[in-house]
Amino acid sequence: FCQLFKKILTLGNRSSKTFKPKKNIPEGSHQYELLKHAEATLGSGNLRMAVMLPEGEDLNEWVAVNTVDFFNQINMLYGTITDFCTEESCPVMSAGPKYEYHWADGTNIKKPIKCSAPKYIDYLMTWVQDQLDDETLFPSKIGVPFKRNFMSVAKTILKRLFRVYAHIYHQHFDSVMQLQEEAHLNTSFKHFIFFVQEFNLIDRKELVPLQELIEKLTTKDR
Repeated sequence: FCQLFKKILTLGNRSSKTFKPKKNIPEGSHQYELLKHAEATLGSGNLRMAVMLPEGEDLNEWVAVNTVDFFNQINMLYGTITDFCTEESCPVMSAGPKYEYHWADGTNIKKPIKCSAPKYIDYLMTWVQDQLDDETLFPSKIGVPFKRNFMSVAKTILKRLFRVYAHIYHQHFDSVMQLQEEAHLNTSFKHFIFFVQEFNLIDRKELVPLQELIEKLTTKDR
């Protein structure tokens, strides 16, 4: 597991093809220390322990650091399969035959629109990036308080990032296997699920498209 996690961290270095630019947490900041703590505990192989709020730390800050990390991981994983996710192969954003997603961000696009998966994921990742870059929502300086609606925004980000995992698993898992990236994808997704379960960050009904996989990945760790 430790090797897998190291591979996740280094995959982005050898693949210049991240979908969007990586979001960096400033070195020397408290959030950077938290990220290093997360990486160290993940390396131990115990994911349930790794996602728990470290003693004495602020929940908002812990959720913020991990949300940035998940954005970077999904950004990298989707970046490896963009050649297979095209307007032709994925004319709608779906997670299997039963689940289809339409895009709306409440600002630029208020009424949900049906669009291709690459278009949807482009909208989604750009929107997430805008939230992460907003210093009033994701303050990087020590002592700057989080806004009251931070947790609500973080939940929306994580709910939408889940949809990228769901699309990759349902529509592109063959390509992931061809690239021999399934171990990276599974480890990243398992970490994501343990995190959102620990803090109840995604409504269970949103997770239904990958329910069987979630049960399979999490039962042995109960």
